[in-house]
Order: sequence, then C-alpha cells, then structure tokens
Amino acid sequence: MSLLTIALVLLHLTGLVCAVIAIMQTRTPQGAIAWSVSLITFPYVAVPLYLVFGRTKFQGYLTAREQLAERVVATSSRLGAALERFVVRPAEHIPAHAALTRIAQQPFTDHNAASLLIDGDAAFASIFEGIAQARTHVLAQFYIVRDDGLGRRFRDALIAKAREGVVVHFLYDELGSHALPTRYRRLLEDAGVKVSAFNTTRGRGNRFQINFRNHRKCVVVDGHVAWVGGHNLGDEYLGLDRKIGKWRDTYLRVEGPAALGVQFVFATDWLWAAGEVPDLPWELRPAPEGNAAVLVCRSDPSDVFEEAAMMYLQVLMMATRRLWIATPYFVPDLGMVSALQLAALRGVDVRLLLPERSDNRIGDLAARSYIDQMARAGVKMLLYRDGFLHQKCFVVDDILAGVGTANFDNRSFRLNFELTLLVHDPEFVNAVAAMLTDDLEKAVPIASTAYRRHRFTRRLLIRLARLTAPVQ
Repeated sequence: MSLLTIALVLLHLTGLVCAVIAIMQTRTPQGAIAWSVSLITFPYVAVPLYLVFGRTKFQGYLTAREQLAERVVATSSRLGAALERFVVRPAEHIPAHAALTRIAQQPFTDHNAASLLIDGDAAFASIFEGIAQARTHVLAQFYIVRDDGLGRRFRDALIAKAREGVVVHFLYDELGSHALPTRYRRLLEDAGVKVSAFNTTRGRGNRFQINFRNHRKCVVVDGHVAWVGGHNLGDEYLGLDRKIGKWRDTYLRVEGPAALGVQFVFATDWLWAAGEVPDLPWELRPAPEGNAAVLVCRSDPSDVFEEAAMMYLQVLMMATRRLWIATPYFVPDLGMVSALQLAALRGVDVRLLLPERSDNRIGDLAARSYIDQMARAGVKMLLYRDGFLHQKCFVVDDILAGVGTANFDNRSFRLNFELTLLVHDPEFVNAVAAMLTDDLEKAVPIASTAYRRHRFTRRLLIRLARLTAPVQ
C-alpha cells in the first residue's frame, strides 16, 4: 500500500470521526447535516475547515472563571457581605430581572453613576482622564490595537502610570491586533506594564481554536470606574482615516459597584491569557452621585448558554412600546428574526439602525437579505448616512438601555467574547433615547421593496452572503 493510499484512508477516517463529532455537538440539525455530509464525502477540504470553523464551544475558559471566583472569595472574605448592600432585588421593578441576572450570572447593582460618551473624542478624553487619576491599578483590553497616533498616546499613558508604581495590565486579541508590532509591546513591558495577547489557541486541545475572538473593549481604573463600548485603539475610531471618514460610536462610563463586575470579566480573561490570577483589590465603593441599577452582562462561547443571544431575545420579548437597536452588523438567525417580527406585530415601535456602508462588505450584503422579512412584520430598517455607524446599543421602552461590544449577529451571539452593560435608570435611558433620536434623523429608511427591486444577480449575491450568517 502506497503512502498516498494510506494518507487518503487516514483522511477519510478523520472525516468520519469529525462527522460523528459534528452530529453530536453542532448547534442546529441543519449545521450537523451540512458538516457530516461534507466531512464524509469530501474530507480533503471539509476536515481543515471543520477544525477551524466547526467548534462551537471554547474549551477551558469556564474552568478559569470558576478558579478566579474561588480566589476572589478566598482573598476578599468581606466582599459577599459588602455586595449585599448594593444588590437590586426583583421587587424593584426591573423587567425580566430574574432572567437577565441568571443569564449574566451577576446581580444588578445600584449606587452606580452611568454616563454616555458619544464618539471617540469624548470617549477617549474621559478614559485618559481616568487613567491619569489612577492610584492602584489600570486594566485595559481591546480587540484591535494600532501602532498609530491614538495607539501610541494610550501606550504612553499606561507607561506613565506604570512608572508611578500603579499596577497596569494590558490585554489584546492577537487576531484583531495581528499587525501590532513587537516594539509596541516591548516598550510597555520595559516600563513595567503587564502585557498579554488573549491566546485563543492556548492549550493542547485548542490548537485550531482560531474562529473565536475576544471582542471586548474595556478599561477599569482602581476597581471603581469602568468604560465599555465600541471603540478600539486606532486613529480611525477618532474619524481620522480618510478612507473610512467619520466614525460614529458610543462608550459608557460607569462608576460604582458595577465597575467591579467589569474588573471580574477582565481578570477572567487575564487568567486564561496569561495563566495567572491578577493581584487586584476587590473593594466595593458606591458612586458619590447617582443611583443607576447596572447589570454587567458578559458573554462568551465557553458556557452552556449563549448569553448574548439570550440577553437580546429577552430584551426583544419584554418590549411593549419601543425597541430601538443600533448595530453595525445585522446577521441574525431565524429565532432572532422571529422575535423582532413578533415585537413589531405586538405593536412595538421596532427600529434597526444600520450603517449605509460598513467595513464588512459581505456583512452589508447579508443584512440586505432581511429587508423583506422585516418589512412584512412592520420592523423599520434605516441606514445611517453621516459616517460609519459602529455603536452597539439599544433602548427598551423607557426602562432599560444597553451599551457594549456585541453586534446583532451570530458571531457576537455565539463565537465572540463580548461585554454589554444594561442600565435601569430614567436619566440614562432618556440620554440613550435622545442620542438614538439624533442618529435616526441622520438615517434614511430602507424601502420595503428594496430587495425585490434588485437585479437577479444582485439578489443572488445577497442570498449567497447570507449563507455566511453562522460565522458573521
């Protein structure tokens, strides 16, 4: 038997084994059928693709989170008793309180001050001011980090604090920041900053685990103030890229007990990435002003539940009057489509604000494939025309608003590590509603017949783009 024959036999056997795994683990019957048929009939191409794209759960991360929780409890014995003072009870009229807190695996906490930061200049001015005031530690995490004007300013701010003796941790996604030069990291490390890539493929069983992304963007100062939103570190996020133009994005600054929840999310990521528990203080402190109830809703592909998808489904189900969602990428699955349609059929004012053109051409085409389904149910889709809309936020009636990193697509729902802050506070909800009202005035509605008016070749491209929905 020749080596080629042996190799082909082994490849077909590998395809058969992968097909069995796909049948047992793939999320949907349709996906299981597609993978198993292709792995058995054409393993030469299907096996490599399955190794990269077939896995639906991130291995090992859940263990790291459990280890961190045990360590925090052990090192801060008074934390649980202190937290009880700020936990918001179900009787305090937060809709779907029980479901949302179980999804997030954290409680709503009160005595928080929540501030909306619109666009890059305001967001980074606030973040830089916060870093300058740090006394004990700074935690920073971004999906994309560029070695450009903004990236260097941020690097220099971290270096300055590290030289003052402040503990500084800096975490980035190695795939999103693939172009980051070694020198950028070395300058940080030489100044005493602890730096790590997220290391998606860490561990013997995770060698091909590259379809997952740590898409979180957050900064925590002293465990008492945190920033979460859509901006990464790069000049384009300040609207300075001539090709992209104006960049429309949003951050949320929160001061109070919720900041410690963001710190826990960062610390779990650091434990996975660097293999060590960061030595941080865990002290709860209420905000001097403000009493917003905030839920830190982290989501990742390691858990039993698909937290981001379940959070959005709960939000869609609880709306009674208004549901406005801004997202740069709109590629939902059938369940999410049905929930949007059902909300509109209940009489809810459902509006989806999307960019006229994003940085993902396939995603843009895929989003157009939903026009007819949305329009028939009364869901309004609008295209933002005053730059690239990249914010990820929503408002539900007059009772709840969300700002974070999760897009309204399957990648954020199931494959990415994401972070969203839900805020129950009349003043903050009104601020988000006012912001979205201004954005909607700069948008144009998509005609219900827009998809049907396209030429056949265009409609075919749109439908082909939709086939990528599971990984978009």
